[in-house]
Amino acid sequence: MRKRLIYLFGLLFLAITINSCDPETGALNIFSDADDVQLGLQVQSEIANNPAEYPIFKGDPSVKSYIKTRIFDHILASPKIAKKNVFKYSVEIVDQNIYNAFALPGGPIYVYSGLLKYLDSEAALAGILAHEIAHAERRHATNRMTKYYGISILLSIILGDKPSELAEIAVNLFVGLAFLANSRADEDEADNYSVKYLTDTRYYPGGVKFFFEKMRDDGLISSQSSSIATFLSTHPDPIQRISVADQRMQSLGYIVKSYQSTDSDIYRQEYLLNIKNKLP
Repeated sequence: MRKRLIYLFGLLFLAITINSCDPETGALNIFSDADDVQLGLQVQSEIANNPAEYPIFKGDPSVKSYIKTRIFDHILASPKIAKKNVFKYSVEIVDQNIYNAFALPGGPIYVYSGLLKYLDSEAALAGILAHEIAHAERRHATNRMTKYYGISILLSIILGDKPSELAEIAVNLFVGLAFLANSRADEDEADNYSVKYLTDTRYYPGGVKFFFEKMRDDGLISSQSSSIATFLSTHPDPIQRISVADQRMQSLGYIVKSYQSTDSDIYRQEYLLNIKNKLP
């Protein structure tokens, strides 16, 4: 009898495992696309209700409108973005002087005003937004959460109590948004897909590296910098990311350009006039 129970449980586990492999990424993920959407919406609500920690930009509304319609929606038009009709993609600006952006499961993406002030071209911002879209599309957050919560979620599936489990996870995810910190492999994959998505747009596809090039030239990063030791522990070396992006450009037959380029597919003046100059 005991052997039979073990055998049946093994079959159940195998069935869950097979049915939990994401068809797009091939990764084991016991969350469904709908779960990603629900998690994202719940954390999005928590962010909206915590303006002290996440103050939403209240300045010139044309800035967000321009970013959404001109850049974000243009990237989402890429046929390579498979979940655009499933996920609830949106873009929001957090009004803090931080050089960062992040994606929630299911599509909500946040970019900090500090990053917008630091960048100097639409191609640079497009590279970052495409990178964050890739994190959502490749389901990096719930892939990691599957590894973290695997046993308890499997039990909740068996017991039919998954909705309450998802609500609890969403709260935990908001409390520790650092949990969204991506692995080196995730960051590299998101960089790669950023390039792929942007090949279908008006923008130079290698814009994902422009942020790092500018920081490098401003002396804010280096391979030996102790000030970013924690960052480097979980992310690819920014200098290496520049090199890999250049290699990808060459392999696709593109000319390697830097963030200082004034070519027409960089859109420097447009960024200055419609975004940077409108930020306080």
